Amino acid sequence: MTIRVVRLGTARAANEGLRIGTVRRPPRGVPKSKSASGNWYDVWLPNLSPTPATVKLGLTAGTARQWQAFAKRYRAEMARPDNSRVLDLLAALSHAADLSVGCYCEEESRCHRSILRALLVERGAKVMNPKTG
Repeated sequence: MTIRVVRLGTARAANEGLRIGTVRRPPRGVPKSKSASGNWYDVWLPNLSPTPATVKLGLTAGTARQWQAFAKRYRAEMARPDNSRVLDLLAALSHAADLSVGCYCEEESRCHRSILRALLVERGAKVMNPKTG
C-alpha cells in the first residue's frame, strides 16, 4: 500500500490505485466522462492544488528564491484546516490502499506535487520513491 505521485495524463502504473487529480482545473477539452479512461484522474480534488495566485507565483518563479516563496505560500495554503485534514486522510489511507495524486506539469521538481509529496511524507504517508518506481 502506497501513494504514487504522478503526472496526470500519463499511462497508469500497475497497482497505482485510485488516481486523484490535485489540479485547479480539469483538463481542457476532456469530457468528465473521459477523465478516468484518458488516464487523467478518477477523482478531482482541487483543494489540494495551489490557489490561482499561488499557481501564477510558481509558474513565474525563475530563481531558487522565487520557487521557495512559492513553496512557502503553497505550504501555508495546505496548512489550512480543511486542506490539512485531507492530507491527514490521504496519509492514513496510504497504509491501507494504493492511490496516486498528480498534476499536469511535466517536471515534478517544478510543480506543486513535489511539495505535496513532502507534505504527505511529513504526515507519515507511505509514498513511493520516484527513483525506485
